[in-house]
Amino acid sequence: MTTKTITQQTLTLLLLLSISLNSFGEINRYIRYTQNDQSSYGVIIDSIVHELTKAPYLGGTQTGRKVNLDEIKLLAPAEPSKVIAVGYNYHSHRGDMELPAHPPIFLKLPTSIIATNDEIIYPNGATDVHYEAELVVVIGKTASKVSKKDAGNYIFGVTAGNDVSERNWQANDLQWFRGKAADTFAPLGPEIVTGLNYKDLLVQSRLNGKVMQSQRTRDHIHDVDAIISHISQTVTLFPGDVIYTGTPGSTTAMLPGDLIEIEVEGVGILKNTIRK
Repeated sequence: MTTKTITQQTLTLLLLLSISLNSFGEINRYIRYTQNDQSSYGVIIDSIVHELTKAPYLGGTQTGRKVNLDEIKLLAPAEPSKVIAVGYNYHSHRGDMELPAHPPIFLKLPTSIIATNDEIIYPNGATDVHYEAELVVVIGKTASKVSKKDAGNYIFGVTAGNDVSERNWQANDLQWFRGKAADTFAPLGPEIVTGLNYKDLLVQSRLNGKVMQSQRTRDHIHDVDAIISHISQTVTLFPGDVIYTGTPGSTTAMLPGDLIEIEVEGVGILKNTIRK
Protein backbone atom coordinates (compact mmCIF):
# COMPACT_ATOMS: atom_id res chain seq x y z
CA MET A 1 0.00 0.00 0.00
CA THR A 2 1.42 3.38 -1.01
CA THR A 3 1.70 6.46 1.17
CA LYS A 4 -0.71 8.21 -1.20
CA THR A 5 -3.32 5.45 -0.68
CA ILE A 6 -2.92 5.65 3.10
CA THR A 7 -3.36 9.43 2.97
CA GLN A 8 -6.51 9.13 0.86
CA GLN A 9 -7.96 6.54 3.25
CA THR A 10 -7.14 8.79 6.23
CA LEU A 11 -8.83 11.78 4.61
CA THR A 12 -11.91 9.67 3.86
CA LEU A 13 -12.11 8.44 7.45
CA LEU A 14 -11.72 11.99 8.78
CA LEU A 15 -14.51 13.19 6.48
CA LEU A 16 -16.82 10.39 7.61
CA LEU A 17 -15.98 11.13 11.24
CA SER A 18 -16.74 14.82 10.71
CA ILE A 19 -20.11 14.00 9.16
CA SER A 20 -20.90 11.62 12.03
CA LEU A 21 -19.97 14.15 14.70
CA ASN A 22 -22.12 16.82 13.06
CA SER A 23 -25.15 14.62 12.48
CA PHE A 24 -28.05 13.69 14.74
CA GLY A 25 -29.81 11.52 12.17
CA GLU A 26 -30.60 11.21 8.50
CA ILE A 27 -29.54 14.27 6.52
CA ASN A 28 -32.26 15.63 4.22
CA ARG A 29 -32.31 18.91 2.29
CA TYR A 30 -35.60 20.74 1.77
CA ILE A 31 -36.33 23.86 -0.25
CA ARG A 32 -39.21 26.06 -1.26
CA TYR A 33 -39.13 27.27 -4.84
CA THR A 34 -41.04 28.79 -7.71
CA GLN A 35 -41.32 27.63 -11.30
CA ASN A 36 -43.72 28.96 -13.91
CA ASP A 37 -45.26 31.29 -11.30
CA GLN A 38 -46.14 28.35 -9.03
CA SER A 39 -44.51 27.89 -5.63
CA SER A 40 -43.80 24.46 -4.21
CA TYR A 41 -41.81 22.66 -1.57
CA GLY A 42 -39.29 20.02 -2.51
CA VAL A 43 -36.62 17.66 -1.25
CA ILE A 44 -33.24 17.52 -2.99
CA ILE A 45 -32.06 14.02 -3.86
CA ASP A 46 -28.88 13.62 -5.94
CA SER A 47 -29.16 17.23 -7.18
CA ILE A 48 -32.74 16.68 -8.38
CA VAL A 49 -35.66 18.45 -6.69
CA HIS A 50 -38.57 16.13 -5.89
CA GLU A 51 -41.78 18.12 -5.42
CA LEU A 52 -43.71 17.72 -2.16
CA THR A 53 -47.46 17.93 -1.57
CA LYS A 54 -46.92 20.56 1.15
CA ALA A 55 -44.27 21.88 3.50
CA PRO A 56 -42.02 19.12 4.83
CA TYR A 57 -42.58 20.26 8.42
CA LEU A 58 -46.31 19.70 7.80
CA GLY A 59 -45.74 16.15 6.57
CA GLY A 60 -45.44 16.80 2.83
CA THR A 61 -44.79 13.75 0.66
CA GLN A 62 -43.37 13.40 -2.84
CA THR A 63 -45.79 13.97 -5.72
CA GLY A 64 -43.63 12.17 -8.28
CA ARG A 65 -42.81 15.38 -10.17
CA LYS A 66 -39.13 16.29 -10.47
CA VAL A 67 -37.19 19.33 -11.62
CA ASN A 68 -33.54 20.30 -11.97
CA LEU A 69 -32.12 22.77 -9.47
CA ASP A 70 -30.98 25.12 -12.23
CA GLU A 71 -34.54 25.45 -13.55
CA ILE A 72 -36.09 26.99 -10.43
CA LYS A 73 -35.87 30.11 -8.25
CA LEU A 74 -35.36 29.51 -4.56
CA LEU A 75 -37.78 31.06 -2.08
CA ALA A 76 -37.35 31.34 1.67
CA PRO A 77 -37.59 27.70 2.83
CA ALA A 78 -40.26 28.26 5.51
CA GLU A 79 -43.48 30.25 5.88
CA PRO A 80 -43.63 30.93 9.63
CA SER A 81 -46.46 32.36 11.65
CA LYS A 82 -43.83 33.78 14.01
CA VAL A 83 -40.23 34.93 13.60
CA ILE A 84 -38.52 34.90 16.99
CA ALA A 85 -34.92 35.92 17.68
CA VAL A 86 -32.42 35.77 20.51
CA GLY A 87 -30.09 38.62 21.40
CA TYR A 88 -26.59 38.56 22.88
CA ASN A 89 -26.19 34.78 22.77
CA TYR A 90 -22.39 34.61 22.35
CA HIS A 91 -19.87 36.04 24.82
CA SER A 92 -17.97 37.34 21.77
CA HIS A 93 -21.00 39.51 20.90
CA ARG A 94 -22.24 40.25 24.41
CA GLY A 95 -18.92 41.47 25.77
CA ASP A 96 -18.99 42.53 29.41
CA MET A 97 -22.77 42.82 29.67
CA GLU A 98 -24.29 40.94 32.62
CA LEU A 99 -25.25 37.37 31.77
CA PRO A 100 -29.07 36.95 31.73
CA ALA A 101 -30.79 34.04 33.46
CA HIS A 102 -32.91 33.39 30.36
CA PRO A 103 -32.40 33.93 26.63
CA PRO A 104 -33.18 37.58 25.71
CA ILE A 105 -36.03 37.29 23.19
CA PHE A 106 -37.35 39.74 20.60
CA LEU A 107 -39.57 39.51 17.53
CA LYS A 108 -39.08 40.05 13.85
CA LEU A 109 -41.96 39.76 11.34
CA PRO A 110 -42.87 37.24 8.64
CA THR A 111 -42.88 40.22 6.25
CA SER A 112 -39.17 40.67 7.04
CA ILE A 113 -38.31 37.34 5.43
CA ILE A 114 -36.64 37.16 2.03
CA ALA A 115 -34.85 34.37 0.18
CA THR A 116 -31.28 33.87 -0.88
CA ASN A 117 -30.39 36.09 -3.86
CA ASP A 118 -33.15 38.57 -2.96
CA GLU A 119 -32.17 42.16 -2.18
CA ILE A 120 -32.02 43.68 1.30
CA ILE A 121 -33.60 47.13 1.06
CA TYR A 122 -31.70 49.93 2.79
CA PRO A 123 -34.64 51.85 4.30
CA ASN A 124 -35.22 55.57 3.94
CA GLY A 125 -33.75 57.31 6.95
CA ALA A 126 -31.47 54.40 7.86
CA THR A 127 -27.81 55.22 8.52
CA ASP A 128 -26.25 52.14 10.17
CA VAL A 129 -27.51 48.81 8.81
CA HIS A 130 -25.62 45.71 10.01
CA TYR A 131 -25.60 41.98 9.17
CA GLU A 132 -25.85 39.28 11.86
CA ALA A 133 -25.01 35.68 10.89
CA GLU A 134 -27.15 33.16 12.74
CA LEU A 135 -28.21 29.55 12.94
CA VAL A 136 -32.00 29.43 12.52
CA VAL A 137 -34.13 26.63 13.95
CA VAL A 138 -37.33 25.55 12.18
CA ILE A 139 -40.03 24.12 14.43
CA GLY A 140 -41.58 20.80 13.36
CA LYS A 141 -44.31 20.19 15.95
CA THR A 142 -46.61 22.37 18.04
CA ALA A 143 -44.62 23.21 21.16
CA SER A 144 -46.09 24.54 24.38
CA LYS A 145 -44.42 24.38 27.79
CA VAL A 146 -41.84 21.83 26.69
CA SER A 147 -38.84 20.94 28.83
CA LYS A 148 -35.27 21.55 27.76
CA LYS A 149 -34.78 17.77 27.74
CA ASP A 150 -37.61 17.30 25.23
CA ALA A 151 -37.04 20.44 23.15
CA GLY A 152 -35.01 18.68 20.46
CA ASN A 153 -38.05 16.56 19.59
CA TYR A 154 -39.82 19.71 18.38
CA ILE A 155 -37.12 20.76 15.91
CA PHE A 156 -37.71 19.93 12.25
CA GLY A 157 -34.41 21.21 10.92
CA VAL A 158 -32.10 24.18 10.67
CA THR A 159 -31.19 26.83 8.15
CA ALA A 160 -29.14 30.03 7.91
CA GLY A 161 -30.41 33.49 8.73
CA ASN A 162 -29.30 37.11 8.69
CA ASP A 163 -30.76 39.19 11.52
CA VAL A 164 -30.35 42.50 9.70
CA SER A 165 -30.35 45.38 12.17
CA GLU A 166 -30.47 49.19 11.93
CA ARG A 167 -28.31 50.04 14.95
CA ASN A 168 -29.43 53.65 15.46
CA TRP A 169 -33.10 52.67 15.39
CA GLN A 170 -32.33 49.73 17.65
CA ALA A 171 -30.63 52.02 20.17
CA ASN A 172 -32.98 55.01 20.06
CA ASP A 173 -36.52 53.68 19.43
CA LEU A 174 -38.75 52.62 22.32
CA GLN A 175 -38.56 48.99 21.07
CA TRP A 176 -36.44 47.08 18.55
CA PHE A 177 -39.42 46.74 16.21
CA ARG A 178 -38.29 49.10 13.45
CA GLY A 179 -34.59 48.33 13.79
CA LYS A 180 -35.10 44.57 13.57
CA ALA A 181 -38.36 43.95 11.72
CA ALA A 182 -38.24 46.24 8.70
CA ASP A 183 -39.08 44.71 5.33
CA THR A 184 -36.27 42.43 4.04
CA PHE A 185 -34.51 42.40 7.43
CA ALA A 186 -34.76 38.60 7.86
CA PRO A 187 -33.03 36.78 4.97
CA LEU A 188 -33.53 33.02 5.38
CA GLY A 189 -32.21 29.95 3.57
CA PRO A 190 -31.16 28.57 1.23
CA GLU A 191 -32.35 25.17 2.55
CA ILE A 192 -33.79 23.53 5.64
CA VAL A 193 -31.55 20.62 6.55
CA THR A 194 -32.57 17.84 8.93
CA GLY A 195 -30.30 15.59 10.95
CA LEU A 196 -27.51 18.10 11.63
CA ASN A 197 -25.99 18.45 15.08
CA TYR A 198 -27.30 21.96 15.66
CA LYS A 199 -25.32 22.12 18.92
CA ASP A 200 -22.00 22.33 17.07
CA LEU A 201 -22.12 23.98 13.64
CA LEU A 202 -19.87 26.68 12.22
CA VAL A 203 -21.61 30.01 11.54
CA GLN A 204 -19.88 32.58 9.32
CA SER A 205 -20.55 35.88 7.57
CA ARG A 206 -18.65 37.33 4.61
CA LEU A 207 -19.03 40.93 3.49
CA ASN A 208 -17.91 41.38 -0.11
CA GLY A 209 -15.94 38.15 0.24
CA LYS A 210 -14.16 39.01 3.50
CA VAL A 211 -14.87 36.81 6.55
CA MET A 212 -16.38 39.02 9.25
CA GLN A 213 -17.77 36.49 11.75
CA SER A 214 -16.81 32.88 12.43
CA GLN A 215 -17.82 30.84 15.48
CA ARG A 216 -19.46 27.53 16.36
CA THR A 217 -22.89 27.12 17.92
CA ARG A 218 -21.34 25.13 20.77
CA ASP A 219 -20.39 28.59 22.08
CA HIS A 220 -24.02 29.67 22.50
CA ILE A 221 -24.63 31.10 25.99
CA HIS A 222 -28.12 29.59 25.90
CA ASP A 223 -28.22 26.50 23.72
CA VAL A 224 -30.98 25.80 21.22
CA ASP A 225 -32.85 23.42 23.53
CA ALA A 226 -32.90 26.02 26.32
CA ILE A 227 -34.13 28.67 23.89
CA ILE A 228 -37.05 26.56 22.65
CA SER A 229 -38.04 25.52 26.16
CA HIS A 230 -37.95 29.11 27.42
CA ILE A 231 -40.02 30.52 24.57
CA SER A 232 -42.58 27.72 24.77
CA GLN A 233 -43.38 28.48 28.40
CA THR A 234 -45.31 31.58 27.32
CA VAL A 235 -45.73 31.36 23.53
CA THR A 236 -46.99 28.35 21.56
CA LEU A 237 -44.71 27.51 18.65
CA PHE A 238 -46.24 26.04 15.49
CA PRO A 239 -44.69 23.97 12.68
CA GLY A 240 -42.76 26.28 10.39
CA ASP A 241 -42.06 28.93 13.02
CA VAL A 242 -38.43 30.02 13.01
CA ILE A 243 -36.02 31.08 15.75
CA TYR A 244 -32.87 33.09 15.02
CA THR A 245 -30.49 31.91 17.74
CA GLY A 246 -28.00 34.78 18.07
CA THR A 247 -24.93 36.11 16.31
CA PRO A 248 -21.23 35.85 17.24
CA GLY A 249 -18.51 38.47 17.37
CA SER A 250 -18.71 42.02 16.07
CA THR A 251 -20.64 43.35 13.10
CA THR A 252 -20.14 46.33 10.80
CA ALA A 253 -22.27 48.51 8.59
CA MET A 254 -23.40 47.46 5.12
CA LEU A 255 -23.85 49.84 2.22
CA PRO A 256 -25.90 49.73 -1.00
CA GLY A 257 -24.07 47.53 -3.50
CA ASP A 258 -22.54 45.27 -0.85
CA LEU A 259 -22.87 41.48 -0.97
CA ILE A 260 -23.44 39.75 2.35
CA GLU A 261 -23.10 35.98 2.63
CA ILE A 262 -24.18 33.92 5.64
CA GLU A 263 -22.96 30.32 5.80
CA VAL A 264 -24.01 27.66 8.29
CA GLU A 265 -22.08 24.40 8.16
CA GLY A 266 -24.08 21.73 6.34
CA VAL A 267 -26.78 24.18 5.22
CA GLY A 268 -25.19 26.22 2.45
CA ILE A 269 -24.75 29.91 1.73
CA LEU A 270 -27.40 32.60 2.07
CA LYS A 271 -26.50 35.43 -0.34
CA ASN A 272 -28.06 38.89 -0.51
CA THR A 273 -27.08 42.23 -1.99
CA ILE A 274 -27.99 45.59 -0.50
CA ARG A 275 -30.14 48.03 -2.47
CA LYS A 276 -31.18 51.59 -1.61
